[in-house]
Amino acid sequence: MDHIDKKLIRLLQENARYSLKQLSERVYLSSPAVSARIEKLERDGVINGYHANADLDKMGYHITVFVNIEMSPKQKPAFIEFIREIPNVLECNIVSGNYTMLIKAAFPSTVDLDRFIQQVQRYGATETRIVFSTPVPARGILIPDSEEEQ
Repeated sequence: MDHIDKKLIRLLQENARYSLKQLSERVYLSSPAVSARIEKLERDGVINGYHANADLDKMGYHITVFVNIEMSPKQKPAFIEFIREIPNVLECNIVSGNYTMLIKAAFPSTVDLDRFIQQVQRYGATETRIVFSTPVPARGILIPDSEEEQ
């Protein structure tokens, strides 16, 4: 990846709906050249999707939580299969430390959250943290402009 690829990634993370024309103007390449670079980044797995950033609160999901769960290693495969099917789960990570998994999920009510925690507790002890606010929302890796000049 060169500085142009990095700039394209930064621009697409900023707004994945930029047109090829807009991107080409920003990186000083033709639209076909930009298209070819983006296709290569997709083929190489550097860019693995384009997503709408929906406002969970406006969609009625007012409660966002992080749930830590502790489980034995032999429970992981069954748990991963289970957790992949829960639509409220935004993210699930295998982590180091006292807990095995860290789950980020969103729910419309505490009743729904309680049902979810009861299901998860079949696999092990949990610790739940409710999000009050998010001063830094999820974002892509920030590629500083200074790297473009390298």
